[in-house]
Amino acid sequence: MKISLVIPVYYNEDNLEPLYQDIYKKLFIHAEYDWELIMVNDGSLDQSYTVMKELAKQDKRIKIYSLSRNFGSHAAILCGLSQCTGDCAVVKAADLQEPTELVLEMVDSWRSGNNVVLAVRQERQESKGQTLFANLYYWLIRNAALPQMPKGGFDVYLLDKKVIQVLMRLDEKNSALTGQILWSGFHTGQVYYTRLQREIGKSRWTFRKKIRLVADTLFSFSTLPIAIVSGIGTFSCIGAVIWAVVVLAYKLAGAIDVSGWTTLFMFNLFSFGIIMLTLGILGGYLWRTFDASRNRPPYIIEESMKGSEDDSST
Repeated sequence: MKISLVIPVYYNEDNLEPLYQDIYKKLFIHAEYDWELIMVNDGSLDQSYTVMKELAKQDKRIKIYSLSRNFGSHAAILCGLSQCTGDCAVVKAADLQEPTELVLEMVDSWRSGNNVVLAVRQERQESKGQTLFANLYYWLIRNAALPQMPKGGFDVYLLDKKVIQVLMRLDEKNSALTGQILWSGFHTGQVYYTRLQREIGKSRWTFRKKIRLVADTLFSFSTLPIAIVSGIGTFSCIGAVIWAVVVLAYKLAGAIDVSGWTTLFMFNLFSFGIIMLTLGILGGYLWRTFDASRNRPPYIIEESMKGSEDDSST
């Protein structure tokens, strides 16, 4: 039985050696499984890929890939999943914030019949700001898009090879891979863990990337953006009618000598803001449709190397 580990790498040069040693001691010693470690360099400009090549020379179970630029962690994960050959694949981060032995629990759940196993964060040893944003994101997604999203969310998960084949066929652009997994509806199990504080390196998960993830998830799996536009439009229309009736009544009653310029200015400014918000939301949908129509690949492999082999360009 072969198990693949897929690890996206982005500015993790100091984490990779401790990560490999941790995997070697806690997973590779279990000889009842055939292990495969796939690391994908997502356009890191540090020495991550150099360290990856050194590790690949030490262990034939390691396969490494380097993308031509930073395509995002989801694209890097897709690359790793497309290259894995295991009966199942476990996606794990490179920052050592998830206990490696968690993989064995996920494999046990998979062997019991689950096609997907989610490692759900039960607690977090992180800053209040990070925890607040994460909880808010998962609450929003759970209530607006994917009700099956676990309360604590997940980044680490196991996929059966049949699930991987489905994800490869979806070929969605500007989407959330975790959302696609939940949307696919396969029989899913859960294991729980405490997310540790990062001890090595600095997270590159910026606020901008977080906002992009929220937008991609909502646009891909929810009608909330359209509902917002419809709600604002309906509210504005009703408000305009009421305001027009009130003004007309005052005018006919002779209570208005000269129309108020301040009120008119505020109403026009509010209406303009609503129009721009509507155009922005509709533009988000149009952009995603246009981007999908160009049929560009989600990632480009610039270089690859298999364990104990020389470098080879692709």
